[in-house]
Amino acid sequence: MRHGCAVVASLVVATALYAQDTGYVKARGKPGSAALFVNGKYIGPASRFTVPEKYALPTGEVEVTLRDPRYEDYSTKATVTARKTTKIHYILKKLPVPEPPFGRFRLGGGESESFLSVATGDTGIVYINDKYYGYVDELNNSGGGLLLKPGTYELHVVSAMFGDFKQQITIEANKVTIVPLPQKIKE
Repeated sequence: MRHGCAVVASLVVATALYAQDTGYVKARGKPGSAALFVNGKYIGPASRFTVPEKYALPTGEVEVTLRDPRYEDYSTKATVTARKTTKIHYILKKLPVPEPPFGRFRLGGGESESFLSVATGDTGIVYINDKYYGYVDELNNSGGGLLLKPGTYELHVVSAMFGDFKQQITIEANKVTIVPLPQKIKE
C-alpha cells in the first residue's frame, strides 16, 4: 500500500510543478476559425463552434500567428505567464476573392468518419501545397469543404485520429472531390 501512496504523491508533485511552468493562450477575433500557430507550430483553431479555444503552453515569450487561407496572416509577440491566460485579439485582413470556376474539396468517406472526427474534436491540420487550409473536422462533413480553382494539388493531413498522410488531388470545375480518410496505422 505504501508504494501506491508514493506514486500518488509523485503525481501530485509533478502536476504542481507542471502548473507552475504552464500558462494559456486564447485568441478571439475574425475569422474565428483561423488557425493558431505558436512559434511556427500549429496548435489548433482559434475557436470551434464560435467558442474560443484555450491552449496550455510553457511560460515565456512566444510568437503567435493566426492563419486562414482567405486572409493575410497576423503575427504578434505574447508573454505566457504561469497559471494565467494570455488573451490575443485579432482581425485578419481579407485577401482578394479569386474568380470562378471552382471545384469543392472535402474529406470524408462516410458518416462514421465524419461523426468520429467531430465527436473527438479532430483539429488535425490540413495543408494544400504546404499552406494551411483548415482542420479535419471542419472539412469532414457532407455540407462542408473548400472551394478551390481547378487543378492538381498536394494534400497533406496530420491527424491524431487518421494519421499523417499525403496524396495528390485533382479538382475539377463544378465538381466535388472527396478524399476518404484512411484508417490510422496502429503502432
